[in-house]
Amino acid sequence: MTIASTVPVRHAVVIGGGPAGLMAAEVLADHGVCVDIYDAMPSVGRKFLLAGKGGLNLTHAEPLPEFLSRFAERSVDMTPMLQAFDASALRAWAAALGVDTFVGSSQRVFPVGMKAAPLLRACLHRLRERGVRFHMRHRWLGWDAGATSHAAPLRFHTPHGEVSVTAPVVVLALGGGSWARLGSDGAWVPFLQARGVSVAPLKPANCGFDHAWSEHFRQRHAGTPVKSVALQFCDATGQQHRRNGELMVTAHGVEGSLVYGFSALLRNAIEAAGSVTITLDLAPDKSTQRVHDEVCHPRAARSWSSHLQSRVGIHGVKAALLRECLGADGFRDSAALATAIKALPITLTGVRPLDEAISSAGGVRFEALDADLMLGDLPGVFCAGEMLDWEAPTGGYLLSACFASGRAAAEGAAKFLERHDRAADQAAGQAGDQAGD
Repeated sequence: MTIASTVPVRHAVVIGGGPAGLMAAEVLADHGVCVDIYDAMPSVGRKFLLAGKGGLNLTHAEPLPEFLSRFAERSVDMTPMLQAFDASALRAWAAALGVDTFVGSSQRVFPVGMKAAPLLRACLHRLRERGVRFHMRHRWLGWDAGATSHAAPLRFHTPHGEVSVTAPVVVLALGGGSWARLGSDGAWVPFLQARGVSVAPLKPANCGFDHAWSEHFRQRHAGTPVKSVALQFCDATGQQHRRNGELMVTAHGVEGSLVYGFSALLRNAIEAAGSVTITLDLAPDKSTQRVHDEVCHPRAARSWSSHLQSRVGIHGVKAALLRECLGADGFRDSAALATAIKALPITLTGVRPLDEAISSAGGVRFEALDADLMLGDLPGVFCAGEMLDWEAPTGGYLLSACFASGRAAAEGAAKFLERHDRAADQAAGQAGDQAGD
């Protein structure tokens, strides 16, 4: 069964109930627009809640120039929206909802309670107070088949049949392609491509990478963090990169914050050459000469494991990594062992699947959008959030960009409605003049 409905002129449809969509709905409601949010899931904000499971990293307090640089080649495109709604503005928005924030030692910003649920509940309460209506279990199916106008009815699959809705403005905030079970499945891509919208392929971002561990190592150490290391590699352009941090051994290879920070460059290097070799400095606080001297110090009757732990502080998973990569003979070679401690090579042969990634790269290209995030080929249709073609590391940048782009798209949609209203008033006035004549 198909149910058709025609909605008022001062009306907007927001498709997607994540941070970008919720922010867009709030801004539009503040402009006096009647807003309906549609989402395929039973409730909104599911990926947002998952992001807050271990402590919601809402944004980052570093200076804006450094903040913007995290968006790499898309920093120019992201600058206007992130300047208009920066980290301070996002913290003020949360405070107005009754959720105070604090800056951690790494300059990451968290809610005082470290949870996403209180912020989401407060946001939804304010939206409902402002008349925003929610339509859950409504999966967007694109526009009516065969329609050629940008204002063609939107189609939704619901538990009660297919629903068709028309609105003068639409904000698409459908997420990227990671975590399909939470609603971000990238199913929107062919709908926009069918309308001629340029969409960059969705790829894993902030993701893990493949390395073929031995079964012995995998069984004993998968899920173990490797702390206080430095990761270094050469990217596809020949540039060297190095950063200190922490990573995680997985059953399939490596992941974790240190890896996520380089995920775009590592992914690109694998795409270009089929693999990329990283080196781990397992003792970044010690010089190469000191490590060499300590390893080569006479160990008397002590085992190599005891010797490494007492002289260099290498034990546990770090010692296991050395055994895994050097083999038994290499582990007993003082010179080879000292070299490996400062530069342990690990070859990454693939990128983990998109659905495992924290976020996704690719999406609607900015070249297909105007300054208000409206699609050039589909006037009245705006895009926001992770479905745009940008990527950034973890650390609060992802959520900041989603909120900021949702706000920017909504401001653009509100301006479009104002122009729509003026045009309608002018047409009505001209009609009235003609009738008077």
